[in-house]
Amino acid sequence: MIKTIITNSPEETIKAAEEIGKLLRAGDIIAYHGGLGAGKTTFTRGLALGLGLGDVVSSPTFALVNEYNGKTLSLYHFDMYRIVSEWDLESSGFYDYDFSSNIAAVEWSENIEKYLMGNRINITINALDEQKREITLEGDERFAAAWN
Repeated sequence: MIKTIITNSPEETIKAAEEIGKLLRAGDIIAYHGGLGAGKTTFTRGLALGLGLGDVVSSPTFALVNEYNGKTLSLYHFDMYRIVSEWDLESSGFYDYDFSSNIAAVEWSENIEKYLMGNRINITINALDEQKREITLEGDERFAAAWN
């Protein structure tokens, strides 16, 4: 199932992502696609809100991963921009995370495409201008009612 939405501001992007966050479950892997400044971290802020984790989400660019913990599950927010080999992935600690009981959001997922396991949901974000974003979700049928 593929769905596309246009948002006109960061606030609309957060709201759209919040709807998706409410539908996520343990084992889901959000695989982001989109250039620098496309809005991947902004979208993750909305996911965290939808999951009930609050909105204190920051870019994991320098940390490689930020972890947001809830009562029943956590959201792992990865930045794989600098990961170019399996050795880089291993040394990042990626395999130490419990993906089956939690949710991951992976920026620059194309760098680790073949290592992503779990129920994968592709999110492509294209910046149309300073504020406007085209967001495409590829996922299973539970997302059919989102963004109507």
